[in-house]
Amino acid sequence: MVMNFLKRFYVYILFVFLYAPIVVLMVLSFNNSRLRGSWDGFTLRWYIELFQDRQILTSLYYTIAVAVLSSAIATIIGTAAAIGIHNLHGFKKNLIMNVTYIPVLNPDIVTGVALMILFIFLRLRLGFLTMLLAHITFNIPYVILSVLPKLKQLNNNLYEAALDLGATPWYALQKVIIPQIMPGILTGFLFAFTLSIDDFVISFFTTGSGVSNLSITVFSMARRGVNPKINALSTLMFLTVLILLIIVNLRMSKDKNGKGGGNGKNKEISLGARDSSGGGGGLLRI
Repeated sequence: MVMNFLKRFYVYILFVFLYAPIVVLMVLSFNNSRLRGSWDGFTLRWYIELFQDRQILTSLYYTIAVAVLSSAIATIIGTAAAIGIHNLHGFKKNLIMNVTYIPVLNPDIVTGVALMILFIFLRLRLGFLTMLLAHITFNIPYVILSVLPKLKQLNNNLYEAALDLGATPWYALQKVIIPQIMPGILTGFLFAFTLSIDDFVISFFTTGSGVSNLSITVFSMARRGVNPKINALSTLMFLTVLILLIIVNLRMSKDKNGKGGGNGKNKEISLGARDSSGGGGGLLRI
């Protein structure tokens, strides 16, 4: 009884330390006073001024543009890489997996400095393109790690059965493999999008003058003093990331439940491709 109480108390205290500062920040974003120590009434003034600030709107544009483009490109590359890694065996697979884990475990500041030096060595002007390339680079491993579990759950005989029914490799990939691993692909995309929106360190080292995302803009504004608009902007960023993480977790929970409750149900995929002898396609029963 006492141990259960202590465990719950520890968890509650932990969550208080983690989220109390965020709650205070969100409350102060509705404070009519610029002073943090006094409450002067409820207002949406700082949110209105936030969306009238040209610098913040420009940063929002770059943030969304980089996040969408980097997530989409990283998802395509990461999915293809995951399929290739899944088909490897032995030492090669272990080597590639260890290389994949390095960017995930590597400190952001090391990755950011390394990419900055690489871009300078390649004589690329630091700006939107270099920041986009940097985001694609650190997003790819997370997409790979999101897609690989779905590939491991996949029946290896499905692809060969599709080929036996007359489908071309590309057609079998589109109609059989991709639909089966689509939950992992979407999870990887949302994960990459969330990381891209939230990134500061790597973006700081790989961007140039005139191009900054919201994290860099908040850092620059905070150096000149805490503006109440920072509270409003931070609140919106926190809620955006929170919603995306909830969606990712719901999708992962749905995938696990679907995996456990899908036994006994057959799915038929029509393969309309024709084999070399001119025979018609068939139905692949999953």
